[in-house]
Parts: sequence; structure tokens; C-alpha cells
Amino acid sequence: MVNMATAVIRNNPIAIVIKNYIDKKSGRVTVARKEIKRRFFGLDWKDQKKIIAAFLDAGQADRLWAYSKLLDLWDDSFEQKIQELWETYYEEKCAWVIIRHFPKAYLRENIDLFNEGRDYYFICKRLAEDEDFAIDKDKLSNLDYLMAMSRGGRHIDDEEAMDILCFIVKDICFHWCAYMELSRDYYPNRKEVMVASDFANVSIALYYLERIGNKKVMLDFHEWESDVRSSVCQSDDYKAMRNEALSDYEYKDKMADIVQKYMYHALPDKYKPMADEDYDKRYRSSNAGPLLNEMAEAMMQKNLAIESMGEIEDGFPF
Repeated sequence: MVNMATAVIRNNPIAIVIKNYIDKKSGRVTVARKEIKRRFFGLDWKDQKKIIAAFLDAGQADRLWAYSKLLDLWDDSFEQKIQELWETYYEEKCAWVIIRHFPKAYLRENIDLFNEGRDYYFICKRLAEDEDFAIDKDKLSNLDYLMAMSRGGRHIDDEEAMDILCFIVKDICFHWCAYMELSRDYYPNRKEVMVASDFANVSIALYYLERIGNKKVMLDFHEWESDVRSSVCQSDDYKAMRNEALSDYEYKDKMADIVQKYMYHALPDKYKPMADEDYDKRYRSSNAGPLLNEMAEAMMQKNLAIESMGEIEDGFPF
């Protein structure tokens, strides 16, 4: 049976649908909203601008939808409205629009207001190429710092670069489920032993260090990871695993745990918060299942945020 209300609105010109959405007494706001979202990407820019403007004047859910469209469909005519909304509500998605599209001068003047999630990193993406902009390392993760420095064509000395790599490895060593830290495209090859650069964060760090120009650090690190691989190959842990009947998933999981252990053993002492013996006895939570779900959800949200902000423009192949 045809829903006559839906049939009528789908045959209406978009101007009438927008009018029904704006008129809160029309009784058709909900239906109009759904129809606008369904048609949006097939409309002319002039109609899209009217819709975005109308949604920016609506409730929070509709504002958030409008912000997401302005990330890629920006027009300077929205600048004043977005500034008003930001200085009223300080909504995270509104901040994303400002960081991507507003004049650099506004970002510099208000930089302390952008403190959610990775806001500061994305500000660095905009400002890093300006020689007078000082990148505050303390406000960035190790990886974001490397990304920002690379973006601005800046240099870091070899000692600092090696420190960053070692701290990234140390963090991986304390991840309760090491295989989750592997690069997305890693697939277990049982003829080869997993190495440090098979872990995503290490691989990304090396990519940016190459762009920055720390080639000696990269050579030294690859020599270190080769030594770790030799230690793994000679270990009783590895030899015992080779005699087990394991699925690819189980093999990858156990291999990552073994490599995690020997990476920690091979780290210089100044990066180790505990002795090797204590590290080997570390406790694995009995609540691993719920924790895994929480981490997976957090990673999904992070990826959505990254994609929304266009981080893939950096071009790192991981």
C-alpha cells in the first residue's frame, strides 16, 4: 500500500520540501528532513546551500549533519554563521569545519579553544608550513608529532627520532593483544618471521622518518629489528609454536605475542619501565573480551574522525 504522505512529498519540488522543513508548524518537518537527506547529493549547489543554512538554524542533530556536509562543501558565505555557532556551543564537529576551512589567523588567535581529541594535530596540518608556527610536541602523540613535522617539511635530530621509535615499540610491547597492533594488510607468512615494522605504528613512523630525512635512524632501526628477528628464531617460544597445529589467526596471534616479548627484551634499558623477568610475568586481564570490544569501538570512532578530517590526504599506505 502506497504511503500517500511520502508519495506526495517525493513528487514535490525541493523548494517546497525545504519550506516544509523550515516551517515547524507544517506538520511535515520529520518527513521533509528525511526527504532532504535522501535527495541532497543530487541537488544543485544553490539548493544544497539553502538546506545547509536551514539545518544550521535547527537543533543539534541537524546542525551536526550540516557540519559534516560543510567539511567537503565549504563556502565562505557560511563563515560568520559557523563562527557564531562555535562560540555558542563549542561542538566538536563544528571545530572540524573551522580547523579545515577558516583563515589561519582565526586558528592562531583561538588555538587554545581547540582541545578535543586530535584537534591540535589537524591545526598543525594547516599551520605547520608556516615557519613561525611552533609545533608543541607535548600536545601530540609520537605519531602525530612525526606527521606534523613531515607536513611542515621540518627536521628532527637522529637522537629524538630514535627515542620516538623506541617509545612507539615500548607502547606496542605493553598492548595486551599484540596482533591488534599489526598493519591492516599484514597476513601471516609462515616462511617468514614477523618483525617490528609489521606493526602499524612502527611502519607509519618509519614512513614519516623517511620523508623527514632521518635515514641513518632507519638503517639503525632495521638492524635492531633484524637482531630481534634472530632472537625470535632461536627462542624456545618460537620453536614450540612451530610444532603446534594452528589456524592462520592463531598463528598470527601467537607470533605477535612472541615478537612483542623479544622486542621488549631488545629495547635499551632507558625505555623499559620494568625488568625483563617482571615483564614476562605480566598479568593478562581475565576481562579481555569486554576490553577488546571497547577498544574496537574506540578504534572505529577514531577512524571515522580521521576520515572526516581528510587525513588520508597524507598518503601513508597503511
